[in-house]
Amino acid sequence: MADDSIAYAASNRARFLGELTKLLRIPSISTLSAHRPDMERAAGWLREKLTSIGVTAEIIGGNGHPLVYGEWLGAPGAPTILAYGHYDVQPVDPIELWHSPPFEPAARDGSIYARGASDDKGQLMTLILAAESIMRSRGSLPVNIKFLIEGEEEAGGAVVTAYVSSHAERLQADAAQVADTAMFAPGIPTLETGLRGNVYTEIYARGAAHDLHSGLYGGVAPNPLNALAHVIAGLKDLNGHITIPGLYDDVRMPDSAVLDSWRQLPYDPAMTEAEMGVTHLTGEQGFTPLERMWARPTLDVHGIQGGFTGEGAKTVIPAEASAKISMRLVPEQRWERIFELYRERVLQLAPPGIELEVRLIHGGNAVVVPAESRFVSAAQTALERTFGRPAVLTRSGGSIPIVGTLKEAVGLESVLMGWGLPDDNLHAPNEKLSLDNFYRGIDATIRFWQIVGGLAE
Repeated sequence: MADDSIAYAASNRARFLGELTKLLRIPSISTLSAHRPDMERAAGWLREKLTSIGVTAEIIGGNGHPLVYGEWLGAPGAPTILAYGHYDVQPVDPIELWHSPPFEPAARDGSIYARGASDDKGQLMTLILAAESIMRSRGSLPVNIKFLIEGEEEAGGAVVTAYVSSHAERLQADAAQVADTAMFAPGIPTLETGLRGNVYTEIYARGAAHDLHSGLYGGVAPNPLNALAHVIAGLKDLNGHITIPGLYDDVRMPDSAVLDSWRQLPYDPAMTEAEMGVTHLTGEQGFTPLERMWARPTLDVHGIQGGFTGEGAKTVIPAEASAKISMRLVPEQRWERIFELYRERVLQLAPPGIELEVRLIHGGNAVVVPAESRFVSAAQTALERTFGRPAVLTRSGGSIPIVGTLKEAVGLESVLMGWGLPDDNLHAPNEKLSLDNFYRGIDATIRFWQIVGGLAE
């Protein structure tokens, strides 16, 4: 019964938090090459943890950061769950805005603060600790479990994509469980049934052969920074409409039943304004904020680099500059096609005298999870028993590339059941995870596997 395992988890909460703290102390930043040793250390820590609870685990190397794979297949005839999470984290800049050091976890105000607390080490650990709780209290799991833990979710996921595509047979399961999502609001258990896709790019602009004096050459010299400003302004208007020809051709809004369900959610746009610390929500006219975040494509600039940005003045026209730009995509849009449309539009906007190069960093398609899945139904039951209220079905504006990869390469539908909150400051200073959600996430996962264990055909 689940109660024995829930009791075990409750009695070991202090130790569980201590183990999460150890993992959070490892600065596993996948996008910075200097942290390669930390990536390997985090992978090794996870392999040892899985092994310690009776899961056969290994580290799978390659050209990028290592994967951790583990499996326990001691429940013949029972369904198999592929449990996914990632151990890599985002960079911590700007470091001066953190209230406590990002890799020295601090518990305060009912949350644990650290880089990776919510995205995704805390959520990943709920899967591992649920498995431990059942194994220690019952001696075996009610389902077969395969763990797939990657180290490049924040860096494009090339390694896991290649591995999944070439090891579909090994990864066969009845469903995937992804612990990398958020609840709609505190106390409201949530299952996400859709994710937007993503295309991440970088534009390089070159003008003269070298930097130029703006007094001597200003007025005749091509300026790459001016050119990027012109290009960016030409990609989206002030009403949030993306001006790339053909981009909206395959955009379809969800059916009326889904839209009606969103309108029933306890949502106030002021909630989003407060979370972001703004006074106005931007975006396409004619769509609600939830529709803009969950069901419409977007285009955003993430950074511009070039010229002189130090203290004081330097009257220079830079020879080169760059900008990082991404687009979030909705179902039916294919990222390869959108990238080509985008590339064509960027080159079309290039001013005379400026050479532009558009580089693709990574891309992935949007995903919709069937809400009628028996595994989604099992998750709804587990969440209601854990939180004491029915779960809501939402979508996410974010992207989790593995969900689409597992569907396309292995044929797996995913259960998107996570424990983050909208104000967890993902990818920003002072990232946190609610400790109550952390502990409830362990309990809900225990219950989910117990319920799924009774779903054998």
